[in-house]
Amino acid sequence: VRNKAILKGWAQLKLIQYLQNKNPSVPGIADKIEAPSSRNIERVRKYWNLIIQIDSSLRDIYGDVDLADENISVDHFVPWQYVAHDELWNLSPTTKNINSMKGNQLPNLYENFERLAELQHKALMMCNDYEIVRDKFKICLDYHVNSIEIRNSLYQSNMDLQSYKERLYNVIQPVYDSAKMSGFTEWIPRKQRWK
Repeated sequence: VRNKAILKGWAQLKLIQYLQNKNPSVPGIADKIEAPSSRNIERVRKYWNLIIQIDSSLRDIYGDVDLADENISVDHFVPWQYVAHDELWNLSPTTKNINSMKGNQLPNLYENFERLAELQHKALMMCNDYEIVRDKFKICLDYHVNSIEIRNSLYQSNMDLQSYKERLYNVIQPVYDSAKMSGFTEWIPRKQRWK
């Protein structure tokens, strides 16, 4: 009984090692064995709210809904249940209704990726023009970009849109394909009022 925590930790480690060995393309296995007790994407929500406040013309990437009058939700492009992380490159603002309808499904990569890349690039370029956006972005970088390679590749203040799209696609596409091969289905939105 005194060593229960040690034994449980050892058993979980061995289970994680076994599952990772059998499923090398599945990320975040440790977080799927025992999900984090809390997740906080409030920093990202505040970042997107500020961007929407500055540029009220921004629209949701799925339903093309004007986000200025919405209480936004932050969506994981590739579902959290697959990636088990809150990386900034995989997050975008949407409405609560759309986020709920999409759930744990994959959006159509070819229909939605361009809009995701354009929205994220626009936000990144706003860091050049607005110090307050740059400050919120730096906070998000500290908590929501864990790879130095991705940080150096995607988050450069002078990157043109085409280069950003190519680099973001190189990050998202393998994760997206792996999720699809793991059984995550594609979300086919019903044409209806998105609010």
